[in-house]
Amino acid sequence: MAQTTQEFGDWPLKRLMTEVVGSGQKSAEDMTRDQAREAFQRILAGEPDPTTLGAFWLANRWKRNNAEELAAYLDVMREESVETAEPDADPVDCGANYDGKGRSAILGVAAGVVAAATGTPVVVHSGDRVPTQKQDAYKHVLDELGVRTEIEPGESADMVDEVGFGFYYQPAFNPGVDALFDRRDQMGVRTFVNTVETLANPANADVHLGSFYHLAFATKMTDTLQATESQDVSRTLFFQGMEGYDDVRPGTTVVAEWNAGDEELDDFEIQTANYGMDFESEDLQVDDVAAESAAITEDVLAGERDDQFADAVALNAALRIYAREDADSLDEGLEMARDALDSGDAADVLDDLREF
Repeated sequence: MAQTTQEFGDWPLKRLMTEVVGSGQKSAEDMTRDQAREAFQRILAGEPDPTTLGAFWLANRWKRNNAEELAAYLDVMREESVETAEPDADPVDCGANYDGKGRSAILGVAAGVVAAATGTPVVVHSGDRVPTQKQDAYKHVLDELGVRTEIEPGESADMVDEVGFGFYYQPAFNPGVDALFDRRDQMGVRTFVNTVETLANPANADVHLGSFYHLAFATKMTDTLQATESQDVSRTLFFQGMEGYDDVRPGTTVVAEWNAGDEELDDFEIQTANYGMDFESEDLQVDDVAAESAAITEDVLAGERDDQFADAVALNAALRIYAREDADSLDEGLEMARDALDSGDAADVLDDLREF
């Protein structure tokens, strides 16, 4: 962790505001990588005045960070705050928005468990009511299912290796960012911290799966992971997710795929109805996200539902299987996912997760 007594360079946040990022949306300039690194080092050390910190976060939001700035923030976070614990398995890292969902079911636990049952290890990570939305996330569904969540990173890695599905808890593996909770809460809007925390990759996975509203964001996230110096991600898969989460949106959905060595993303459209999701987004809405998502997870894995939620879980599992290239196509991944459900293997993984 950074300390308030550490030495910094020549760019306190106030100077960056005055000379670089703070002149407005149209005239603000991008920071150099070194300037962005120093800015986040100061933030993690608790050095900036709260007013200056809020102004800096807002200025970054207005001007929009480029991939080089985000990579600098990510590197500082991984170097000075994140405690990684790498399992023997090589999982898919699922980076959903930490501030959660408020209207539709969280299907990533069920999908990850199904993928694990096919032999595709999956890692998820979240905090607890993270600003700004402070809504339900992975932790809260797992809590409802009776799975231990407030565990240290080493235990999370063991969970991956023993069960095939692992949860990493932000306050345990990323305490520097967790310590910013109150300051972030006072902002009232998302900041670049909301972006880079999803890329923390506490398991040092080679494959990252994420979601986006617009394809340009998927490109920026992939460019960020290419530019980072603190991790080595060789493959990314992004898709249009519901509420910005890593649950695929029904309908015509864009999927963006990148492999190390590719010059740019390969993006393509899928019709989710062709993969069993022949319904609207509204059909996945729930009133109590955490409790109902947990109940849906139990019922789908036990084979007690064959409705839209079961179809959505199977396709989301297929995306995780395909992301790790354990299937050559989504069709093959979907067949593997349905086999894991029909055989009871997915239900067994949930039992193992609860017993861990």
